[in-house]
Amino acid sequence: MTPLVEITRAYAPRFAEFAFEPAFTAAVDQHVAELRERLMAAGSGLVPLPPDRESLTDYALGFLDGLAETDWREPVGHDYAVCRLTAITWLAHHHNLIPPQRDH
Repeated sequence: MTPLVEITRAYAPRFAEFAFEPAFTAAVDQHVAELRERLMAAGSGLVPLPPDRESLTDYALGFLDGLAETDWREPVGHDYAVCRLTAITWLAHHHNLIPPQRDH
């Protein structure tokens, strides 16, 4: 399983919090905007280009490695890492970057 799939499985349930946590929603939105700027080439239109699956996966892997180096543990609330991981998940879902899982 790729890091992107692992992150989306773990953080997609956080989307439900958007309905009652406006500060979390705003923070994730800011992370999405930063990730778009960091990972995607600027398009000429107002609509941002979709992220490349490989670039988002590479970024996610590096971010997870950084968290592991600091011995990060997911808090009860929302910290920078939770917002960033939720933003990665949102981008992956919004742009259909996660291939459907086959039943074995």
